[in-house]
Amino acid sequence: MIYAVIDTNVLVSAMITHDAESPTTKVVQAVGQNKLVPLYDDEIIKEYIDVLSRKKFGLAKTRVAKLVKAMKEKGIPAKRINSGELFPDASDAVFYEVAISKDGAYLVTGNKRHFPVNPIVVTPAQMVEILGI
Repeated sequence: MIYAVIDTNVLVSAMITHDAESPTTKVVQAVGQNKLVPLYDDEIIKEYIDVLSRKKFGLAKTRVAKLVKAMKEKGIPAKRINSGELFPDASDAVFYEVAISKDGAYLVTGNKRHFPVNPIVVTPAQMVEILGI
């Protein structure tokens, strides 16, 4: 089983794209197909809801609720571990720190430069390769 924290920007991209073959879409589909197990904590879930509910994305509340429900049902809660790292945006720390809480887990993000250089930090395209999908 492959575990990963999925950064909010990946979910936003998957929700607004019309490309069923985009890496972000494939990452979200992998969750639904039980090929990828999301890790999360309450702070991550809160950010998912807050960001996906922004008017600028035009996403229906029911669609956002369905995605967040799936992330929780398919995923497992994890406790964040203080990494001691500094982040350009302090709110990104939770994603990295939840990812490092489970051995072998990844952080899937469209913004690798916002995180420490670490092989666990991967783009959606890299995760698609890891999953072999």
